[in-house]
Amino acid sequence: MKASRGATLTPVPLAAALRGAVALAVPLLVGVWTGSVIPAVIAGIGALWGVSQDGSDPYRLRVRRLGCMGLSAALGLLAGELALRGGHPAAVTGCLVVAALLAGSVSLRGRLASVCGMHLLLGVTIGGGIPVPGPWWQPPLALLAGVALVILLSATPWLWRRHTIERAAVLAVYRAASEALSAAGSPAAEAARRRLTAALDHAHHVMGRHLARPDRPGTGLSALRAAFDTAVRLGEVASALVWEGRTLPGPVADVPLLMAARLLPEAGRATASAGRPAPAPTRSALPADADSPALRALAALAAEPVRARPDGTASRLPAYPWHGRAARVRYAVLLAGCVLAAQLCAELLHGPRGYWLPMTVAFVYKPDFGPVLRRSLHRCAGTVLGVAAIGAVTVLTTDTYVLIGAIALFGAVMAVGVRHHYALATTGLTAVVFVLVDMLGDHRSLYSARILDTALAAVIVLVAHFALWPDSAAGRAAAQTEAALAAAHRYRDLAAGAAPAQRHALRRTAYHRLAEARRAVAHARREFARPGRARPAWEDAIASAERLCDEVSARNLGGTADSLGRTRGPGEPDPPSSGPAFPDSTSAASAAPGPAPTGAASPVPAPADPASPGAASPGTDSSAPGSRCAASCRVGG
Repeated sequence: MKASRGATLTPVPLAAALRGAVALAVPLLVGVWTGSVIPAVIAGIGALWGVSQDGSDPYRLRVRRLGCMGLSAALGLLAGELALRGGHPAAVTGCLVVAALLAGSVSLRGRLASVCGMHLLLGVTIGGGIPVPGPWWQPPLALLAGVALVILLSATPWLWRRHTIERAAVLAVYRAASEALSAAGSPAAEAARRRLTAALDHAHHVMGRHLARPDRPGTGLSALRAAFDTAVRLGEVASALVWEGRTLPGPVADVPLLMAARLLPEAGRATASAGRPAPAPTRSALPADADSPALRALAALAAEPVRARPDGTASRLPAYPWHGRAARVRYAVLLAGCVLAAQLCAELLHGPRGYWLPMTVAFVYKPDFGPVLRRSLHRCAGTVLGVAAIGAVTVLTTDTYVLIGAIALFGAVMAVGVRHHYALATTGLTAVVFVLVDMLGDHRSLYSARILDTALAAVIVLVAHFALWPDSAAGRAAAQTEAALAAAHRYRDLAAGAAPAQRHALRRTAYHRLAEARRAVAHARREFARPGRARPAWEDAIASAERLCDEVSARNLGGTADSLGRTRGPGEPDPPSSGPAFPDSTSAASAAPGPAPTGAASPVPAPADPASPGAASPGTDSSAPGSRCAASCRVGG
């Protein structure tokens, strides 16, 4: 669940909201009608957690994420339930600490592992905090049934919309390329090129599974793969045109949309439905003898017949671990300490059913999901709003069916919040949990107590995090920046002599790592810094590396700084004949707080496969005369 900050308004996901409402209401209605309210409530909890992990990504990824999450939560619920039924006072606390250690040790290994670790801990929290009558095996199965309902609702459209998500992602690349060409020569050009990179990254992620499979010519998926490969090549051309800095005529900006209409079935209709009329599929008027190699490459690409797998594209974008082993151990210990402190406070304040404090810690202390401070504040704000909303409903009526209707409404609110704002998602979740707990037989009025519990859990997390691990986000930003500079370094050094497929893989890796580094830096800027300790100018290094990659793209298409028509400033030296200069990739991390990542501190010879991600590239002399990028790319120098 992410909070949006400074983002443009997006349409409300009505389908996801409907799925959230149905997934939460159906189990409770069935339970009320059949008299099996307790299993129905546990199934509702499973559906609630399933709605929190539902998404708009490809159906296979949704099913995998929801299935793994459900199994982890059911295992945690079973462990917590058995600890509670054992009757030993310290059994539940010990189970919570062990689950927190396990969750913390896996959460920083990737998004799926993080989701599974969090829900393992949540399952232990609910199983050990809410006594459930009946056989021991019933609650885990009921929880899995609720998750299975969300999977069914989320994945059923695959039957008639099999490749719609992939098609929309690839079409978004062509739209972003058109916007980048429209912005060329203006102050908004670099931002538009970054949006193109983001669209390519998303399409690459969505298409990864299909790219790894053997091609079957003549199928719709084959045409989609060809359109994606062409979009990758279009990204190189668009980057070169943006780097040139000249304003392009309107027909040039429409070329990507013309290509999409030709390569993607129904692309013209989809473009029109997005608010921009699709241009008529007429032949492009781009001159074949244009003075810009990038324009000539765009004309050739637009006129090229459709081919299945034109150059071949790497099936996966390179993954970069969030942190190393030491960071995972530290996070696991801190999470376990926070959960232990929250559990002890819960026993002192509430006695039995004091699950709210450790549950809040499990939700809040997720540094890989966003800034911890902002997540804590949004959690507190969402809890206050959720308590106020459900309190207003219960003042008006306590009718069971009205409360189930309220759960459906708040489930829809949560589904929307998952995609737009964490505080909104917390509002829906809080209201739903209050009704579910009431249906389990806990009729205590705990509205003010739960607000205080949330605030106390947030304070526990913030004190532990900023006292013992204040540089976690900064260390990640430094590591990501170093990896991005190394990838850009490799692209500059190896692209000229590489085959087209390898060159595109090098370029995609460089831009992808630069985009990841920019997100990591934005995350670090929103966290507290130690007083009196300035952070490096990561953004300057990343921006310079992006401009360097744009220049390399232009050179790969046959241009130089002068022949591409770019005007040099007064007194600016001639460009070096050996290629654009670039600083040592270790300069960014050397000025940053926290440990530098292993394996990238010194340049090493490039491997035989230049497309392999993460490898360092041969060293260069960043102090060479005539280097226009060296000073601006060096962080903190």
